Amino acid sequence: MRESRRFSLISRLLKFSQFIDNCADKLGWLSNWLVLLTIGVGFFNVVARYLGRFIGVQLSSNALLELQWYLFSLTFLLGFVYILRHGENVRVDFLYTNMSEKKRALVDFVGTILFLIPFCLIGIWVTFNPVLQSWGRSSDGSWGTWEISSDANGLPRAPIKTMVPIGLLLLLLQSISQAIKYLAVLLGYHQVAEQIRLETSENINIE
Repeated sequence: MRESRRFSLISRLLKFSQFIDNCADKLGWLSNWLVLLTIGVGFFNVVARYLGRFIGVQLSSNALLELQWYLFSLTFLLGFVYILRHGENVRVDFLYTNMSEKKRALVDFVGTILFLIPFCLIGIWVTFNPVLQSWGRSSDGSWGTWEISSDANGLPRAPIKTMVPIGLLLLLLQSISQAIKYLAVLLGYHQVAEQIRLETSENINIE
């Protein structure tokens, strides 16, 4: 009975993990298009800048310049989730590569629980009030105008600042998804270990 309940719980957690993974893949697809859009806006800004100088007309604007780095920021804030899901993050793995799959899963599980998840939670907590202030919330609880660029004709700051805690929240959800998969491997779910191997293109040993 206890084994049956544990199997049912892990199965439900893995379904939740799969849902988060699917969302991460969609964010990765979106990030790819954001890269192309960033390049396009950047290319236009360069051409407009030099062509405008040549013909004596202001073709570019601060809004377009800021849009370029807004898109660049979004690429990373959303792309981190996809990177974590597919194990493309940088690792210092002198010992890690020679470990068995269960030992790797243990290292990843402990690291995710002790470091990555707390980092996301602290990041969300630290950025929450500054984001509210950017939207115009005062210390007395009243609301005013939202934060705008200090440059003429620039873009508002509040929307892009809001994406920081949202990006951390998405990273938190993916961290939980990864932790679920690592736990499943530790409990002997070899199909999950194979799934991780295929997703990260790693050669692993399963004990």
